Amino acid sequence: MNYFKSIIRFALPYKTYGFLNIFFNILYALFGTFSFVSLIPMLSVLLGETKAIEQKPIYTGLSNIKNYLQEYLNFYVTQTSKDQGEIYVLSVMVGLVIMMFLLKNASGYLASYFITFLKNGVLTDLRSRLYQKIIEMPISYFSEKRKGDIMARMTSDIIEVHNSFLSILTLAVREPLTILFTIIVMFTTSVKLTLFVFFFIPISGFIISKIGKRLKKHSLNVQQQESNILSILEETLSGHKIIKGFTAEPIFTSKFQDTNKSFLTHITKLHHRQNLASPMSEFLGICVIAVLLWYGGRMVFIEKTLTSSAFLVYMGLAYNILTPAKAISKASYGVQKGNAAAQRVLEVLNKENNIKDIPNPTLLENFCNKIEFNNIDFAYEKENILNNFSLEIPKGKTVALVGQSGSGKSTIANLITRFYDCQKGNIRIDGTCITQIPKKQLRNLIGIVTQDALLFNDTIEQNLLLGKPNATQEEILKALEIANAWEFVKELPKGIHTNIGDNGNKLSGGQKQRLCIARAVLKNPPIMILDEATSALDTESEKNVQIALENMMKNRTSIVIAHRLSTIQNADTIVVMQKGKILEQNTHQKLLEQKGTYARLVALQQV
Repeated sequence: MNYFKSIIRFALPYKTYGFLNIFFNILYALFGTFSFVSLIPMLSVLLGETKAIEQKPIYTGLSNIKNYLQEYLNFYVTQTSKDQGEIYVLSVMVGLVIMMFLLKNASGYLASYFITFLKNGVLTDLRSRLYQKIIEMPISYFSEKRKGDIMARMTSDIIEVHNSFLSILTLAVREPLTILFTIIVMFTTSVKLTLFVFFFIPISGFIISKIGKRLKKHSLNVQQQESNILSILEETLSGHKIIKGFTAEPIFTSKFQDTNKSFLTHITKLHHRQNLASPMSEFLGICVIAVLLWYGGRMVFIEKTLTSSAFLVYMGLAYNILTPAKAISKASYGVQKGNAAAQRVLEVLNKENNIKDIPNPTLLENFCNKIEFNNIDFAYEKENILNNFSLEIPKGKTVALVGQSGSGKSTIANLITRFYDCQKGNIRIDGTCITQIPKKQLRNLIGIVTQDALLFNDTIEQNLLLGKPNATQEEILKALEIANAWEFVKELPKGIHTNIGDNGNKLSGGQKQRLCIARAVLKNPPIMILDEATSALDTESEKNVQIALENMMKNRTSIVIAHRLSTIQNADTIVVMQKGKILEQNTHQKLLEQKGTYARLVALQQV
């Protein structure tokens, strides 16, 4: 129930709908009980049990309310039968029954009408909050989680919370009150018979609760297998080309089939246990009704302590308890499933973001002086990437980072943008540690072009506007020209309004990369990070884009990560890295003269 308390806070903005639902559920329970009570007068008339009373009874208080109502009914039937006839009396009684059932069902509809606003509002807000949390979480979180698992929590788990967990909001009022009001009327009808019935109800309740104990465990297993299926599907779609290229279809098909069979096993167990709830509760309820028929029949025919009409209505009331009791029993199974789903959703919502702004951050409107890396240590889990790394980058200078894969070049880019935080040391911009600068303001100072051309399923214009949402069309076209992208964009059917497909797959690799460069150009930040920015371009495009980038980087601080050493010859400083440490640091020409690691790398690429 702790999970329910955490979820229910999302219902607070919709509490008005909740109160209206409670109000109409109370009316539903009242009219539901009265609808059965209203059968007594009709049955009394039909069975001829009404006694002729000529004098109107006198009300003497609540202690005698039952006798007063019975006598008043007999008085009404006696007088009305004389004046209007028995058919008229029967018609009035039938009309009363119809009115009670009409009011009951109208109240039930209005209760459902208002709770729909609350349930759907909670669903929408919960999904929005989860998406916001996913957006806020650091990149390190997603390196530990499978995408399919996150997608499952966003979709099927939230739907499960909506369908089963929030059912408590409806059942918590309607069904218990229906049972309560029904029991009150049953006690007023026959205390002895009611006590006899309630001797058996706890026994059936205990049996039903035993069935549902393991439901939450089965639900967690099912939801985990669903997330595994989504993960495999996401990997299949992302790596479709690789799977086909390596004829790995049997491997992935086998992996999917194994997961799917495991899902089948768990969901079958879950449904078997769920399916057992309804027949079991109904059978136990009928057992109670059977006992009631036997004992109540004795009271009517042998003991003569209960009238036939009262007993028939009492039977209806007893069955009226079974329906909400059955609904509560079924809901308890749903709550277990919802509890498991809520646990998975709240696990993400309650996950703490370890990369966050400090309470009173330092505002840094612009970059004026230099960037400093001071004695940086960093490790992904247990693998050390940077060891006591120090570097100073003056404003307006271009620093190139080169070295073998895994030497820590891209990690530098991840640290300065605070995608990760270093474990030791600090990074300063104009003397201010970047952990003291608001993340949004820090990242507004930095433009990024990665080696993976990451684009979204939208138009070229919308992809570029991520860099500057309020950019004019002239600025967009200028950025495309600088990135050497306008030459192919203008040939597209709708120009910058052309949709480029999922991850830009309607374009070539070089075209996608040039759009990424144009996006960074449009942002026009004082600090630029180019992580293998030209790696996907052909030789001619690379040359043109390199000239454009060099023009763009004039009077701008740039960190260039490159394997193609021909693209960084004009950098102010070239830093050669190996295993997280700086081996050499100088200009291109001087590093060649040193005839060290850099000179050897240049010679290898020339060959």
